[in-house]
Amino acid sequence: MLTRRSDTGPRCYYLRMNADSGEVEGRLPEEQAVLIVEVFRMLADPTRIQILWALVSSERSVNDLADHVGKPAPSISQHLAKLRMARLVRTRREGTSVFYRLENDHVRQLVLDAVFNAEHAGPGVPGHHQQDRTVKPLPGSA
Repeated sequence: MLTRRSDTGPRCYYLRMNADSGEVEGRLPEEQAVLIVEVFRMLADPTRIQILWALVSSERSVNDLADHVGKPAPSISQHLAKLRMARLVRTRREGTSVFYRLENDHVRQLVLDAVFNAEHAGPGVPGHHQQDRTVKPLPGSA
């Protein structure tokens, strides 16, 4: 359901989502499905995934992200602008420095789940299960 924010600023519409209600019956509202597609569109780029992965553990500056990802700072800034518009990252200013971090724990969990799911596509025991002694490789995978 879309609701209008009634402050003195520009008209903004927010989608009220109830994903944590435990109800998964029926269809998603069309507006919600469109927003979800936009989130996945932002994740459909290897550089943006590298940026988000770097931000899972801590906030970082553009230059730090550029060094970590191995791309020029202007390119990283463009990706960060898109991620900010999609509300996947936020900023914190300290003097003349700007630090980026994930928007919330849901974004962090989404990134972790995407990485962990990708690890399951490879052979053997995924890295995130290496310490779990109850998890064994499937026969024929090594």
